[in-house]
Amino acid sequence: MTETSPLPITRYASVVATNLATPWPYHLVHLATGPDDVRPPADLYPAFHTSFDWHSCVHMHWLGVEVLRTGHEDTVLRARIDANLTAERVGGEVAYLRAHPAFERPYGWAWAARLAASCRAAADAGDEDAARWADATAPLADTVLDLAVPWLARIEHPVRHGVHSNTAFGLALLLTAADDLGRTAAARALRTHARRLYGTDRDWPARWERSGHDFLSPGLAEADLMARVLPADELRPWFTAFLPRPGEATSPARVVDPTDGHAVHLDGLNLSRAGALFRLARALDDPSLRDAGDRLLAAGLASLDNEDFVATHWLASFAWDATTSR
Repeated sequence: MTETSPLPITRYASVVATNLATPWPYHLVHLATGPDDVRPPADLYPAFHTSFDWHSCVHMHWLGVEVLRTGHEDTVLRARIDANLTAERVGGEVAYLRAHPAFERPYGWAWAARLAASCRAAADAGDEDAARWADATAPLADTVLDLAVPWLARIEHPVRHGVHSNTAFGLALLLTAADDLGRTAAARALRTHARRLYGTDRDWPARWERSGHDFLSPGLAEADLMARVLPADELRPWFTAFLPRPGEATSPARVVDPTDGHAVHLDGLNLSRAGALFRLARALDDPSLRDAGDRLLAAGLASLDNEDFVATHWLASFAWDATTSR
C-alpha cells in the first residue's frame, strides 16, 4: 500500500477563502441575446462569480461547507460563504438556471445539488449559519433536479467523455444529493435512468482511456454511479462484466506542464479515479481497488503543491472528495 500524506485542513480552508475572493480571471459561459445582455459575471451570477468559473465557484462553496462541518473554524471562510449563500443571491442563480435550462448541464447541476446537501447536513448538525445556507440553497437543488429528470428522460445515449459533459459523473452526484436531501421521487427517477443508460454495458475499453485533458475516468465514473444504483448482488456481476481488467484504468497520469489549464486536468484525473476506486473497493469488498486508489491519491495530492490559480481553483475539491472517500 502506498503511504499518503493528507493535506492539513488549514490548507483547504485557505484555498477556498482565497478562491471566493478572486473574481478575475473568470471563464464566462453565457449566451448573450443581444448587446445589452453582455454583462460581467457578478451581474449574471450573484452568488457564484469567483473561482474562475461557475461550477468551480459552486464546488468551492461545497468544499468550504465541508471544511466547516469537520469542526474546523475559520472566520474569514465562514464570512465569505455567508455573504454569498443568501436567499437573495442564490435566488438570482435559480432565476438564471430557469431561464437557461441547459446551462452547466450536468456537471454544474451536480455540484449545486451537492452543495445544498452539504448545507443541509451542516444545519442538521447544529450550525446556525448553515441553517440559513440550507434554506437558501434548497430551491437551487430543487431547480437542478427539476431540470435533470426530464433531461435524462429525453436522452438515448450518455456522454462518455472524461470532462464536464460526462453523464455518469453528474448523475452520480445528483443521485446522492437527492438521497441526502430526501427527494425520493427524483432519486427513484435518476436510478431508473441510470439502469436504462448503463445497465447493459459490457467490456469497457479502459486501455483507450486518458485523453490529453481528461479529469474523469469514463469507465470508473460509470462504475461509481452503478455502485450507488445496484444492490450488492447485482453490482459484482455487472462490474466484472463491465470492467474485467480494472488495472488498465488505475495507472497514475503525469502532467508535463502544470501551468497549462487543460494539461493539469490529468492531476484531477488521478484524484477522481482514486475517489471512485475507494468507493468501489468498499462496495465490492476488494482491497486491490483500494490499493490502486492509494497510488492515485498519492500522485494527486502531490499536484496540490502547484499554487497556480489554474490548479487551485478546482483541484482541492477533488482532493477532499478522494481523501474522505478513502
